[in-house]
Amino acid sequence: MGLIASLPEINKRAASVFVMHEKSEKLIPLHTHNKGQLSYVEGGIAYITIGERTYVIPARHYFWVPQGVPHMLRIASNATVLRSLYFYAYDDHANAFYSRLGIYPASELLIQMINYTERWDGRHVDRRDHNFEFLVALKNLLPELNNKALPIVLPTTENDDMQKITRYLERNVGEALTLESVARHFNMSGRSLSRLFRATLQISFLQYLKTLRMIKAIEMILRTKHPISDIAFAVGYSNLGAFSNAFYEFTQSRPSDFRKG
Repeated sequence: MGLIASLPEINKRAASVFVMHEKSEKLIPLHTHNKGQLSYVEGGIAYITIGERTYVIPARHYFWVPQGVPHMLRIASNATVLRSLYFYAYDDHANAFYSRLGIYPASELLIQMINYTERWDGRHVDRRDHNFEFLVALKNLLPELNNKALPIVLPTTENDDMQKITRYLERNVGEALTLESVARHFNMSGRSLSRLFRATLQISFLQYLKTLRMIKAIEMILRTKHPISDIAFAVGYSNLGAFSNAFYEFTQSRPSDFRKG
């Protein structure tokens, strides 16, 4: 049973953990659960959209979605395995972690624990099941393992003018883009373009461009074998050191280490 077909099943037993390990390339439309969702991304990249923000989840990272939060999920490559646990929510008040959306690097301990749950794939597990306490321990461990959440968030908008601009940036991400050069391309002043970014995306032009470049770099690192220097150039950095520092600021990993993971 695939994830889309399983959506109604997830909500059936509020006190259980529903386990699903799936390898697929698809779009999961807007939906919600009465449980908290822990999903670990193995071997690829995924995107989760909540409202007007799209969050990027690279390989060897996991995300937590609190119960009741509408979200859309896109798995970008059929090489991606998504290992998901949908947890009972009756004790979520015990820690603020469970009420926040977050994307975090997965420790080796957590990866091994999540992999162990594959024995319950496609099933509800509750207190009547042997080893249910293992799943309880896994959930209770999350706040303790909680590292700083990745700030890889790309805002979106319904504004037609801004959509044209963001598509232009995506097509030309490897060019030497500046606020003034992009503004000239769209027959605007730099000040007007800056205001448009703030008004429609609540982010500066430079921060949006930097985030876009990091997302494209992560995609290339995980989905190609291109040298890191080539990837840096492809996303608009002429200096490998500057690219590496910017990448570390976003992911807390160097590009080469990220690929090794």
